Amino acid sequence: MLYSILKRAFPATAIVGKPRRIVFLRPCCIGDVVMATAALSALRETFPAAHISWAVGPWSARAIEHHPAVNALLDIGEDMPLRSPATLLRLVKRLRGGDFDLAVSLVRSPLMSLALLLAGIPIRAGLDSGGRGFGYNLRVAIDPAAREHESEIYLKAVSAVAGHQVHAYANLPVTEVALASIRARIAEEGVDAPFIVAHPGGGVNPGAQLAEKRFPTRQLAETLNRVAAARVAGVILLGGPGDVELVAEVERQLDVRSFSWVNQLTFQEIGALASEALVYIGNDSGLTHLAAASGAKTVMLMGPTDPKRYAPYSPDHLALWKPVELGAGGAVNAARADWHWARDGVSPEEAVARILAFLDR
Repeated sequence: MLYSILKRAFPATAIVGKPRRIVFLRPCCIGDVVMATAALSALRETFPAAHISWAVGPWSARAIEHHPAVNALLDIGEDMPLRSPATLLRLVKRLRGGDFDLAVSLVRSPLMSLALLLAGIPIRAGLDSGGRGFGYNLRVAIDPAAREHESEIYLKAVSAVAGHQVHAYANLPVTEVALASIRARIAEEGVDAPFIVAHPGGGVNPGAQLAEKRFPTRQLAETLNRVAAARVAGVILLGGPGDVELVAEVERQLDVRSFSWVNQLTFQEIGALASEALVYIGNDSGLTHLAAASGAKTVMLMGPTDPKRYAPYSPDHLALWKPVELGAGGAVNAARADWHWARDGVSPEEAVARILAFLDR
């Protein structure tokens, strides 16, 4: 009721024209930020001469700081999502300082909608889910119950700005510097080709905690052993600072030659490494999205999240998922309280068969 009143108070009327300075908002988290690169690329193609700033938190900025479609990153701090009047006003101040004439918001929060309104940006395009986009004057209606991919939802916002349907895949072009660094490291460590890159972690970030998304370590190790043996490949295990024990647990169960590179690579180097691998295997996590967007042949092991919403948005991926009934809405709402991988998830046997078929394709 409140949002309906606010939408009537702030009518949606906007003529886009040719913006000079654009702010693109998708602050968190890494997977969402990577999926948003599809919309970013479409926005750049639509306005090739515009200056585009990506408003992003420091947690996720590292993943996209070298993207060629971005002119600048606008650090909006670690206080995302907005939770208090103080954080709202800090964001408004940062946005006002950018002299933007167009904002493209991929955030469903009513506070983000309000922040853009208070910042006085003339054209404010954004997602309107359940009336929460009252502060936008170019509103893109979103049905939270619809099984739509996040990247395609984000692209709708750019389509509204462009005045026609746009499309691009999620993308994080590998830099020559990162590729040279990874090739040197591979040589120094004696890693022979082919090799598989795997990340057993995920499901933990500043915006959400959903450890149920992780394929159990025993099942992951069994899958890696069988795929690696079939392709005479080694395995490189990746992880962040919180994944040390998790990675060690998987490595103890591997029968093939393995390497543990935990908390040793930049995001750009992870993308470069994945692009050089036989295949990247990971959970529904930001790093798996990053690998796919970097051009890697990618397998995402999906549990209590829907691939129609959250699979990699790339042309060369395999989303392994056993269809089950999930709750409506986003990833957190989709998690079942009684989720159990052995009963509800893909088995190692099925995973191996489908991964090998994927590699032969």
